[in-house]
Amino acid sequence: MPRKSAAKAEEPSSDEVSAHSDVEMQDQPDDQMSGFKKFGYNVDTPDYTDSDTNPNTTANSIAGDHAPLDGRKRRAEEMNMRKSMYGKKAEGLRASKEDDTIRRFRYLLGLTDLFRHFIDTNPNPRIKEILAEIDRQDAEESKKSKASKVRKGGAAAERRRKTEQEEDAELVREEKHGGHNETVFRESPGFIQGGTMRDYQVAGLNWLISLHENGISGILADEMGLGKTLQTISFIGYLRYIAGITGPHLVAVPKSTLDNWKREFAKWCPEVNILVLQGQKDERAELIKERLVPDGFDVCITSYEMILREKTHLKKFAWEYIIIDEAHRIKNEESSLAQMVRVFNSRSRLLITGTPLQNNLHELWALLNFLLPDVFGDSAAFDDWFSQQNADSDAVVQQLHKVLRPFLLRRVKADVEKSLLPKKEINLYVGMSDMQVQWYKKILEKDIDAVNGGAGNKESKTRLLNIVMQLRKCCNHPYLFEGAEPGPPYTTDEHLVTNAAKMVMLDKLLKRMKAQGSRVLIFSQMSRVLDIMEDYSVMRGYQYCRIDGSTAHEDRIQAIDDYNKEGSEKFLFLLTTRAGGLGINLTSADIVVLFDSDWNPQADLQAMDRAHRIGQTKQVYVFRFVTEMAIEEKVLERAAQKLRLDQLVIQQGRTQAPAKNAASKDELLTMIQHGAEKVFSSKGPLGPAADGELGDDDFDAVMARGEEMTQKLNKRYEKLGLDDLQKFTSDSTYEWNGETFQPRKKEVGISWINPSKRERKEQNYGIDSYYRKTLVTGGRTENKQPRIPRAPKQIIVHDYQFFPERLTELQDKETAWYRKENNIKAPLPEGPDEDLESREADQQLAQQEIDDAEPLTEEEKAEKERLIEKGFPEWNKRDFQQFLNGTAKYGRTNYQGIAEEVDGKEADEIAEYAKVFWKQYKTLDNWQKHMGVIEEGELRVRQSEEKKRLIAKKISMYRMPLQQMQIKYTVSTTNKKVYTEEEDKFLVVMLHKHGVEGDLIYEKIRDEIRESPLFRFDWFFLSRTPQEIGRRCTTLISAIVRELGDGDAKNRNGKRAFEDEETEDEDEVEQPKKKAKNGVKNKALDAVKGKASPASTSPSRASSVVSNGSATKKAKGKKK
Repeated sequence: MPRKSAAKAEEPSSDEVSAHSDVEMQDQPDDQMSGFKKFGYNVDTPDYTDSDTNPNTTANSIAGDHAPLDGRKRRAEEMNMRKSMYGKKAEGLRASKEDDTIRRFRYLLGLTDLFRHFIDTNPNPRIKEILAEIDRQDAEESKKSKASKVRKGGAAAERRRKTEQEEDAELVREEKHGGHNETVFRESPGFIQGGTMRDYQVAGLNWLISLHENGISGILADEMGLGKTLQTISFIGYLRYIAGITGPHLVAVPKSTLDNWKREFAKWCPEVNILVLQGQKDERAELIKERLVPDGFDVCITSYEMILREKTHLKKFAWEYIIIDEAHRIKNEESSLAQMVRVFNSRSRLLITGTPLQNNLHELWALLNFLLPDVFGDSAAFDDWFSQQNADSDAVVQQLHKVLRPFLLRRVKADVEKSLLPKKEINLYVGMSDMQVQWYKKILEKDIDAVNGGAGNKESKTRLLNIVMQLRKCCNHPYLFEGAEPGPPYTTDEHLVTNAAKMVMLDKLLKRMKAQGSRVLIFSQMSRVLDIMEDYSVMRGYQYCRIDGSTAHEDRIQAIDDYNKEGSEKFLFLLTTRAGGLGINLTSADIVVLFDSDWNPQADLQAMDRAHRIGQTKQVYVFRFVTEMAIEEKVLERAAQKLRLDQLVIQQGRTQAPAKNAASKDELLTMIQHGAEKVFSSKGPLGPAADGELGDDDFDAVMARGEEMTQKLNKRYEKLGLDDLQKFTSDSTYEWNGETFQPRKKEVGISWINPSKRERKEQNYGIDSYYRKTLVTGGRTENKQPRIPRAPKQIIVHDYQFFPERLTELQDKETAWYRKENNIKAPLPEGPDEDLESREADQQLAQQEIDDAEPLTEEEKAEKERLIEKGFPEWNKRDFQQFLNGTAKYGRTNYQGIAEEVDGKEADEIAEYAKVFWKQYKTLDNWQKHMGVIEEGELRVRQSEEKKRLIAKKISMYRMPLQQMQIKYTVSTTNKKVYTEEEDKFLVVMLHKHGVEGDLIYEKIRDEIRESPLFRFDWFFLSRTPQEIGRRCTTLISAIVRELGDGDAKNRNGKRAFEDEETEDEDEVEQPKKKAKNGVKNKALDAVKGKASPASTSPSRASSVVSNGSATKKAKGKKK
């Protein structure tokens, strides 16, 4: 039976597609199965000449053939037509995917048997059947070939003429499957308008076409600036004009590139119908209503955020291609975006990225799993296979290359774009001005214990990261700190330049670039640096544009257009690295300044390639500013390490073994300590450009030295191999410029500075008095202003930690004595003026306690330590809230269940905490609220258990529930009923099997429906979504509760324990005032309905359900 007729008979569903639907294939009838016929290999592919299955048919075009109806019926008719269209398109897509699966496996196994290892890990039995059938057919062909050679004398068999029957069979097979024709373009295709594609872009198009013809999804990973967008658009043009596939396609891109993608489509392929799904809620609703739902588009371009917001509409489509730009956004398979795009049903997928696979094996697997879930389904098997090769890193690289070669195309500008001169990168090393040195010291002094490593493991990584951030701000410009800029009044003057060595260098560089006619892009991670740049540009009279993270989309487009337009007088473009580094073409500039380096070197590369891309006719220079003998040197070294990994692995289409993604605490500490010794020993400015002046000779010397040190840095990392980089730590970078910087903790100690200044908190921002008082490196400076020293270290007591009250008393006593010893007066409590008298009284009482304070005795100190052990100091607010939620979900004594809710706690810890909680819960603030949450959850548990008991009781009443069960419907249920009794009984049995509550219950029931042979041709039941199945199950549970519930089926508050939550989507029918006595059939109502509309049919597909009727016969009722 050809698939064309089968598609008409089955009316398959597609309202909802599983996240792993790429490998879930519906069983075909046995009479359709012979060899690969059961997989769709020798079965007719969908005939798209039929309007029912034409992928370009829209719901409106179908509904438009009918006579006009009233509004409500017309909308219902359109909705049914639309559902039918979605279902038939999904069936056509599923048939195509089955064909693709066969071709894909044959192609991959023909490349290397390595793929068999990954395919074998897929638990889907259909996959194993396909592999077995491939092996069987290969064995038969090999056997026949050998036998023929034996009979006819070796190679003579291959030279014999074909019979008429053999040739006819081959022609028919090629007609069905398109033969093995391959489309290859030798020049820019005719459907590309607005320009001509370059040779390597045509080669990229041919590669994408070969993937499509072999049923494979891939990663287009060309280096930034090589025209990946154009190659993708040309491929969509091929699908439209050559393959006859107009769509729909989904393109997910960063929000900042939406307009660029729209422009590129309009330029290169204007006939493609583009829908940009973006805007405010009401604007999106209009787009969805007028264009998305009616299928009035070929390509839908939207942002990642819109995919999450409008997932309900987008997941209903059977997409031909899902294309994701900046594909590293889904490298974490646990992210919301990665999970959502996996749910969408598509024939093929394409990932676009200029910075692929930069982290580890697992992230590589996440991308490959998204592309081909039937091949790369098990991450553990993927990781384990490569970890077994650790003994030989070269073997790992070779095997990775074999795995990636079919899916990944990676080219760099130096190899393919001969007309584009390679960019020249120079690191310019500058020093620190006197003000920067003083602030750098101050930052280190403030946390001297962490800087010296003297606090052991007590300092948190967050604290170290904060120090790193502050030091990097100081390297950029001291005015980033509150109170550093002299004023008020604040003036735009030369001090903007002279107080930061980088600004001195930039000022000299820009003057030279302006004189030679260049235009400059300046990137910084910090938007407040751009604020300073704006003031500087105004002072120097430079015209500029600016883009940062807060720039509106429309303003961003306007700024780019203003800078790129012919004859533009804009000299500078100020951008933040992350906001301005994606999807922007600024080839009108030829100088790039990286004012500071990003932790991720790929972000800096993205920034450079805004200017260094196709269309650039000048030599591009990239100047990276680095503060010498400071933390920025270490940041640069870490970036160089990552780039070396990229060079070793990614450029060859490979990936790397797992590596650390973020700096460890020890590495952060090393970065902070780097150069600190020289900073503290300095009496003034340090290094080049530090004194605020830089002559021409000095500038040329800095440039020459920068080129030399850049070459040294690159050569140093060129020597490192894959194994060296995998074991890389900051220790391997201590040797630099002929000097060793191994950390010497004895020298980097308290003797640097007087650590007492860490306590200074006064907010005095007069620049002269500030430095006079706070930046003294000698003895302790007397502070005449009263201040409160740091109190003794104590446990912060929270009520949910259940510390004994005695501990609070002892800590209060200890604090009072500390204040008395340091002559600290009790502060006046804050409050309104009318309460001044009361607050003064409280102050006097507090002061009295301080005056009468005594130090803790040795016994009390020991008692305090014992009391600390009696509480739960390791429990935080989150743990407490999770404990409440777990108790509400699993009950008060199910400690194992509660432990699953509380992160990092075992069942015995939960039991210990619960024992104290139930004794002392009334001591908590808002304990009534907490108990309300628990009791409400316990009520839900009891209700759930009652439902399960009644369903089990109902099932146990019948020997064969699926055939014998009788469900007593209420009148309201019968009136709106569109499910057959057979379907309802199946749902009840599945509720008994899977339970009535839990995660993904109705998704599991939906999968059971799709796998059951009973409903192979039941399009209505197959097309129900988990939400619709859930609503029907709720209705059936309510009916069973009414039938079997005891007389006490009311809760303790006198309310019904189980409400009828029937909220079906079908049209509402007015409720009769009188219910049928037996709860199954209302004969009077049927009689009235029969008189009112004798020619009409019941809205129910089981229109005459009676308690003693045949379930089998009623299941055959006509479907509405």
